[in-house]
Amino acid sequence: MTNESSFLRLQARTQRFTLGTPRGFQVSPDGARVLFLRSASGEDRRHILWRLDVRSGVETRLADPAELLGQGDEDLPPEERARRERSREQGGGVVGGAADADVRIVAFALSGRLFVVDAVTGENPRELATAPGVIDPRPDPTGRHVAYVSGGALRVVDVDGTGDRALAEPSGPDEACGVAEFIAAEEMGRARGYWWSPDGTRLLVAFTDKSPVRRFHIADPANPETEPNVVAYPAAGTDNVEVRLAVLSLDRDDVSRVDVDWHGGELPYLVTANWTAAGPPLIALQSRDQKRLELRSVDPATGVTTLLATETDDTWVEIAPGVPAWTPDGRLVRIGVSQGGYRLVVDDKEITPPSMNVRAVLDIGRNVGTDILFTATESDPTQVHVYHYDDAGITRVSTSDGVHSAARGGATTVLSSWTLDRAGVTVELLRGVGDVAERIGQVESRAVDPGVTPNVRLLTLGKRELRAALVFPTGHEPGSGKLPVLLDPYGGPHAQRVLSTRNAFLGPQWLADQGFAVLIADGRGTPGRGPDWDRQVAFDFAGATLDDQVDALRAAAEQYPDLDLSTVAIRGWSYGGYLAALAVLRRPDVFHAAIAGAPVTDWKLYDTHYTERYLGHPDEKPEVYAANSLIDDAPKLERPLLIIHGLADDNVVVAHSVRLSAALVAAGRPHALLPLPGVTHMTPQDDEVAENFMTMQIQWLRDALGVARERSEPRSTE
Repeated sequence: MTNESSFLRLQARTQRFTLGTPRGFQVSPDGARVLFLRSASGEDRRHILWRLDVRSGVETRLADPAELLGQGDEDLPPEERARRERSREQGGGVVGGAADADVRIVAFALSGRLFVVDAVTGENPRELATAPGVIDPRPDPTGRHVAYVSGGALRVVDVDGTGDRALAEPSGPDEACGVAEFIAAEEMGRARGYWWSPDGTRLLVAFTDKSPVRRFHIADPANPETEPNVVAYPAAGTDNVEVRLAVLSLDRDDVSRVDVDWHGGELPYLVTANWTAAGPPLIALQSRDQKRLELRSVDPATGVTTLLATETDDTWVEIAPGVPAWTPDGRLVRIGVSQGGYRLVVDDKEITPPSMNVRAVLDIGRNVGTDILFTATESDPTQVHVYHYDDAGITRVSTSDGVHSAARGGATTVLSSWTLDRAGVTVELLRGVGDVAERIGQVESRAVDPGVTPNVRLLTLGKRELRAALVFPTGHEPGSGKLPVLLDPYGGPHAQRVLSTRNAFLGPQWLADQGFAVLIADGRGTPGRGPDWDRQVAFDFAGATLDDQVDALRAAAEQYPDLDLSTVAIRGWSYGGYLAALAVLRRPDVFHAAIAGAPVTDWKLYDTHYTERYLGHPDEKPEVYAANSLIDDAPKLERPLLIIHGLADDNVVVAHSVRLSAALVAAGRPHALLPLPGVTHMTPQDDEVAENFMTMQIQWLRDALGVARERSEPRSTE
């Protein structure tokens, strides 16, 4: 096996070197124990639930799927498979666990079966007798009951395994109780559909009805005898799932229901909800055009809602994780836009300066007063830091350059850090913040060391100061010879590729070692640079994001003449696939070949919430959709184009690629279309398939560009 193939297989086997990484941290309110998920090794995809005793530093396995299920494959309910597709979860075993308020009773599902474990005693997990097909189990805050969803019904069982019963059941196949609809999970970051009251006697529940939604039929041509997968897909301009809210009681004899009045006609999107001991339930609601977001409290006794705050914007209002929330003394925490920044706001007081773009609220302390942990970016958008705010002001918790996140309980903070200095994550336990912070322990990562040190340079390019990463072959020094260029962007909203972390450039380094200078650029619309930057893509995906790739390429070549602008290719997946196809269709003077993976080609086929946010409603702005879609550009193709698409993709459905291919055929434009049977929106992960998938792309690029293998042979690392 060659070095390049061994890297590709290892990358696939380790799920891009993420297996063995500790994640999903939950810290007990006294700070004494930390729960987390981690597989047994960097090549084991089954995740185990662990407990770390903070004082002793001892780690204990609380729930091991191998012991609970044996060594066979998991048998996931269809609803759980859909949940994992939405979250892009590729791991197995315990991939999520919910705990009570004391972080003592933990509930989790394995193969549709419900288990609970006591994190204090560490006694063996117990399986509870439930209905089949369990998803999203959650203990109530007092640890007496566990709610879960089965077959679209919301059910509850006592933690001792008795009293299993339905609290709400769907009246037909299109209805569900307590689950997040497609749009919420895919675009809003809301993966759940019910929330416990602090005393464990009631639940706030989302009821969904997908009957108005258009159906897409996703067939499996490799197995024609198989029934197509029928999905309710709300394409731009069409009907969404109808969502209602109600408060349900746990009365065994007669479950009471109080419907929540939340003006669903004017504000149809339920963005998120929150119910803590600090105040009444909070809900965030958004208008269909996303120019208005309201934060409301709910009276659980009457269902009446009270308007607390409103965010409006002429283009769209951004959704932020972790808010709205209450402080312990009843003040509203939110993230708002002011003076060109995403700012932390408590009641009406703006806490952070405009120069600090807040990304998420991580935790709000339980003690009286203001005690907020959050992430934000300051001057360098490639870095994300953890900050703490209290009455004394703002303190940065993370100290090293990189990307950081945290979880907290009591005085214990778990800080996770990714940096350029090393591969993988470093997880530290801290007590206190700022200058008085004390390192009190760590959580071991068992991720495989990729053995790769990227030859990368982080750049700021052009008049818009685009953040970019330029990756050269291992051992290549600037000025030592011309290289063909491969752009490898995502380049659109919601995702950053250029980050101050080594793991971000492991795959690109492999591409570079095939003889390319690999350029990754984050253009307008990518996160981290504030609301004005985000909104520069409004109604203009095709213009803004493609122009930024061209500008980044030319500016990089000015700094590094090694880049051969006569031999430029571009590849990407999802939005990056759209950019790749767009590049050769509209800028063949710059780009000489493209690989478009799972591209959106007709924005009327993509979902409502994402597409209408950026391009408006297709009935109101048909010219915008035409200008940003690719089908009408088919006759312009004069460069080699390889289109790749998973046939089981229910996010960017394969119709996008088929329609573009059909238009290219009709226009007499040669191209290649590679279908991937059984593959969803996630790229193949099987060792051999993943290896062949990448080596095939490299060979295609060499042929398309006319690059001789001798020229593109990777340099020795010695």
